[in-house]
Amino acid sequence: MAKTRREFTPEFKREAVALLESSGRSQMQIAAELGIQPSMLRQWRTVLMDGSVQQRPAGAPGSAPTSPVASPSDQAAEIARLRRELDRTRMERDVLKKRDRHLCGDAQMTFAFIEPHATTWPVRLMCRVLGVSPSGDYGWRSRPESARSASNRQLLDDVQRIHAEHQRRYGSPRVHAALRAEGRTASRGRVERLMRRHGIRALAGRRFRPCTTDSRHDLPIASNLLKQLFSAALPNQVWLADITYLPTAEGWLYLAAVLDLASRKIVGWSMRDHMRTELTSAALMMATQRQRPPAGLICHSDRGSQYAAEAYRRQLADIHAIPSMSRAGCCYDNAPMESFFHTLKVELLHQRRWATRDEACRDLFAYIAGYYNRQRLHSALGYITPEQAERNAC
Repeated sequence: MAKTRREFTPEFKREAVALLESSGRSQMQIAAELGIQPSMLRQWRTVLMDGSVQQRPAGAPGSAPTSPVASPSDQAAEIARLRRELDRTRMERDVLKKRDRHLCGDAQMTFAFIEPHATTWPVRLMCRVLGVSPSGDYGWRSRPESARSASNRQLLDDVQRIHAEHQRRYGSPRVHAALRAEGRTASRGRVERLMRRHGIRALAGRRFRPCTTDSRHDLPIASNLLKQLFSAALPNQVWLADITYLPTAEGWLYLAAVLDLASRKIVGWSMRDHMRTELTSAALMMATQRQRPPAGLICHSDRGSQYAAEAYRRQLADIHAIPSMSRAGCCYDNAPMESFFHTLKVELLHQRRWATRDEACRDLFAYIAGYYNRQRLHSALGYITPEQAERNAC
């Protein structure tokens, strides 16, 4: 069947070009809103700028009969009509943008989408755009809720509650693990589908950029005892240590942390406005006082001068610990520690803007001591918390 050529009035062309000139948006955007090709809009603009709008000869196929110049009232009515058409086109665009891509082909989910948005857009307009009938929508509303739908609604409430309790830090694996801990038997796939359909997702991480430590010093370097074998049978057998830095309006805040490889618990940490050996020594001291490790503990770190300094090595000797260091320029030799810092930055740093170092210290303390160690389910531990892992090992 031959495609019918669309005709546009001179007023429509002028209004389209005026909209392009006044909105500051691109030809592609305006053309998409009006449902026309960008090339048509570009041609209309060129013709109008040249002051030579082309008229079809009278009697030509598809041409409108010539008429006298429209009166101001007729022009106002035409402009009002075009604006109504534009508003309707924008509403259709907004419905399509709001609609989840997974609604395609699922009439029940489409009707469930229409109901809460009925106060925003006309129901008939949404039905037409989404490819369902108004009668089907009204029939869906009048039918009693099925057992499966009621179960999904209750499950969605629990998913949203857990997601909110953890400040949007949980994706479907951790949400599913938290539901199981509460006694819910929903499958992980069902939880994942519900979250995807309702736009519930975890905080997105940024691309990982490995940073290496400046090891250009003449201090003693220990051998790499781990060799990327990141496992320990019991707590207080292997500790990992590292430093990261966090921005505040007052300047950098440096965080030194000590992680137990068996429980993934942060057993010691310290925060300062500098990177001197005092920073790492304070973190090690906290870990020692809290954990009371036995002799033979392996303390692994990078080759930074803070970990190779005499004061830090003497501190390790006092607790009969064995030092271990990563290879030069290889942050993956300390991967679990790097993973913790990445998690901290995604779940805390990227959601905050700290005015002072004291404000950052308070948030970091609450995150490490109150959330990460005691509440956050860890995938490497089978989705239990570091505190639970430590208790289970005892």
